[in-house]
Amino acid sequence: MIRYIILSAFTLFFLVSCGNKKKSDNDIYIADASGAINNVSVVMENDLWNGSVGEAVRSVLAKPIYGLPQDEPTFTISQIPPTVFSGFVTKNRTVLKIETNKAPGFVVKDDVYAKPQKVIVVSGKTKQEIIDLILENEVKIVDVFHNMELAERARQMAKSPHNYKSIEEKLGLTIDFSSIYRIAKETDNFFWIRKDITTGTTNLLLYELPYDAIKRNDSVVNQIIAIRDSIGKQFIEGPVEGSYLATEAAYTPFHGETILDNKPTLETKGIWDVKNAFMGGPFINYAIEDKVNNRWVVIEGFAFAPSVDKRNYVLELESIIKSIEIK
Repeated sequence: MIRYIILSAFTLFFLVSCGNKKKSDNDIYIADASGAINNVSVVMENDLWNGSVGEAVRSVLAKPIYGLPQDEPTFTISQIPPTVFSGFVTKNRTVLKIETNKAPGFVVKDDVYAKPQKVIVVSGKTKQEIIDLILENEVKIVDVFHNMELAERARQMAKSPHNYKSIEEKLGLTIDFSSIYRIAKETDNFFWIRKDITTGTTNLLLYELPYDAIKRNDSVVNQIIAIRDSIGKQFIEGPVEGSYLATEAAYTPFHGETILDNKPTLETKGIWDVKNAFMGGPFINYAIEDKVNNRWVVIEGFAFAPSVDKRNYVLELESIIKSIEIK
């Protein structure tokens, strides 16, 4: 009996030791990152936060997002004095550290206190040096943190993936979204995918167009708006007879070019409304130039969430859209 107890204890000790064993002597245990979506921890002294350096940080991280019906900040900021930045507080996915009395520098670090994590360190000997570096690197700061949040949202949704096969069968592409989404309407080359939320719905439109449907010229934005309005009229009916999804004419859309699935893509953001009904919200539209298959693949996300913030809903839709892979 005693020998059995000793053997069991040794086995337990062996298993625990193996479970905690480092891969090498240089390995250090790193905790999982945490934190709410789109929340950035800003580590800086209180006097800096309340002065011109803090104003520069807020002008970058809390700038209103273009394309939302109401002003919402790009990120929610939690300012933390360096003296209390320890333990659990260091585990947020996105951290901006401001360091004074050091040589001017701008550094992006991975997984410093947790994993996955992005830590941006901005240093300078004077306040003005720090402010200049923040403003010079505004786009990079936002992109680094935004891409981290896109990846986190994708990771969360991957825990419960959808199993719809018809999207790949009919459109020759794959896209990742969680099983809580459902296909609301489907044809040979069009899908309306939606998810119910507390105050409304989040939606995805996925369809293909002939290659000559969009021409790259000065009127490309008008072409895209005309196409999405015609798709809305054909497929997305509103709550009353004669109503349908369209583009809010009073709001100038943002238009640019990006890359999705290694392909040139036209990006358009704006406000949608429903003709003849009091409904509206933000949309993000991507027209992917699929030369190999002689077509455009259009994927759009739009949110209907009256009376609540929409920033995080749009982030989720963007995360789904950027998972697309054309076969």
